[in-house]
Amino acid sequence: MTRPSALMRRAMAEADVGDDVYGEDPSVNRLQQRAAEIFEREAALLVPTGCMGNLAAVKTWTRPGAEVICEVRGHVNNYELASMSAIAGCMPRTVAAPDGILNWDLIEPLIRAKNYYTSQTGLLALENSSNMHGGTVYTREQTDAICERAHAAGLPVHMDGARIFNAAVALRCSVADLTRKCDSVMFCLSKGLGAPVGSMLVGSRDFIEKAHITRKMLGGGMRQAGVLAAAGLVALEESPKRLHCDHENARHLAVGLAQIRGLTIEPKKAVTNIVIFDVDAHGKTAAQVSAALKESGVLANPTGKFTIRMVTHCDVERAGIERAIAATEKAI
Repeated sequence: MTRPSALMRRAMAEADVGDDVYGEDPSVNRLQQRAAEIFEREAALLVPTGCMGNLAAVKTWTRPGAEVICEVRGHVNNYELASMSAIAGCMPRTVAAPDGILNWDLIEPLIRAKNYYTSQTGLLALENSSNMHGGTVYTREQTDAICERAHAAGLPVHMDGARIFNAAVALRCSVADLTRKCDSVMFCLSKGLGAPVGSMLVGSRDFIEKAHITRKMLGGGMRQAGVLAAAGLVALEESPKRLHCDHENARHLAVGLAQIRGLTIEPKKAVTNIVIFDVDAHGKTAAQVSAALKESGVLANPTGKFTIRMVTHCDVERAGIERAIAATEKAI
């Protein structure tokens, strides 16, 4: 929902460009180099969308017939049109986790025994922050422990880090430290970072070379993509500095919503920029409440029959939070 800033628009207008399919776009090359530096990895790759980044990772790490372990409400399992099955030929193997945060006790029973007559486990996918659980986060210690056990079992770990910068800001650590033991990471330049288009895939040089081929196969080869990369560079350098404002606004929103009689929400779970609440007690569906909110100029998505998600970002000021709280009270 964010709009590119004036600085992004100026950078886009003045961007040096070339043919990225031939690796000749200087702005794309700078963005990829900078992303790799920030995550302390060997290489990075610009992809048009986070969905393509996740799919490229799945397809690069696995082969058809493999299973991908993920949390049941994870983005890769719910909002990517079953692309891991339709295109990569893999099956999701899911488990529900408290607040969306997996641990080894939940993961280990899903790993297939090594034999020739069952599907084989090919990849473990984590999501940080966890979108459908209200922006909950894996700590560095949790992620490291999972990665160590997964690697001992011969499994690579991919991090769907669409909002990894939000997680890092909430935990007061670097994205490099938070993802160091993951084998690959996807993160969005849009969403919290505010760029109009684009996501990044980071990892080893060998992984990125293979993912580059996969990107082309999926139709992700772009020409003068520097006009997009220029905005991405601004987002990468400038936007993380202000993500704490979004988190403060989300907490203010959650506390305000909690004051509305009969609305179910746990404000303490609003640790990043996502707030999810339940309207079941009022006898209205989330879709009905969402439609009423829209009439008041507040956009919020139903995430279930009775649950609604609100997200704070760089275009939402504190005054907007107050209007959203008032509109929600009116709607229900």
